[in-house]
Amino acid sequence: MSAQPSSKSVIAIIERWKDEPGGLLPLFHDVQAALGYVPPESLSEIAGALNLSRAEVHGVLSFYHDFRTAPAGRHTVQICQAEACQAVGARALAQRATELLGTEFGSTSDDGGVTLEPVYCLGNCACGPSVRVDNRVHGRVDSERLEALLAACRQREEP
Repeated sequence: MSAQPSSKSVIAIIERWKDEPGGLLPLFHDVQAALGYVPPESLSEIAGALNLSRAEVHGVLSFYHDFRTAPAGRHTVQICQAEACQAVGARALAQRATELLGTEFGSTSDDGGVTLEPVYCLGNCACGPSVRVDNRVHGRVDSERLEALLAACRQREEP
């Protein structure tokens, strides 16, 4: 692993979980909590410490949508894509978000301000379409409200 500012924390987390049966997922959670993402360059070291192949480690990392392999934007916007929200306009809302941000699901806006992600149920089905901005869930979000939520993200970024 390269000498990055984050490498010491990754090594410490690997040490914590390397002897625990089933330690890969908690390890990923801890790394992401510490760094905001799981650095791809750490996968070989994780695999070696847990006696797994790099392919196994990569497979687990790529299977779970909650793990990132690159830093997220300053804000994360998740739009529910579950059936209940789709039935009340989530697809159109997602399309509008991609237009406003100039990015697709799984990507971050060019200014690094917002990462747009799909999510498959926020537990707010009766109030769909639902959107989570950072860690706050918003219900009955229409295009105008989405624009206001994104504008609020941008305002919170200014000094």
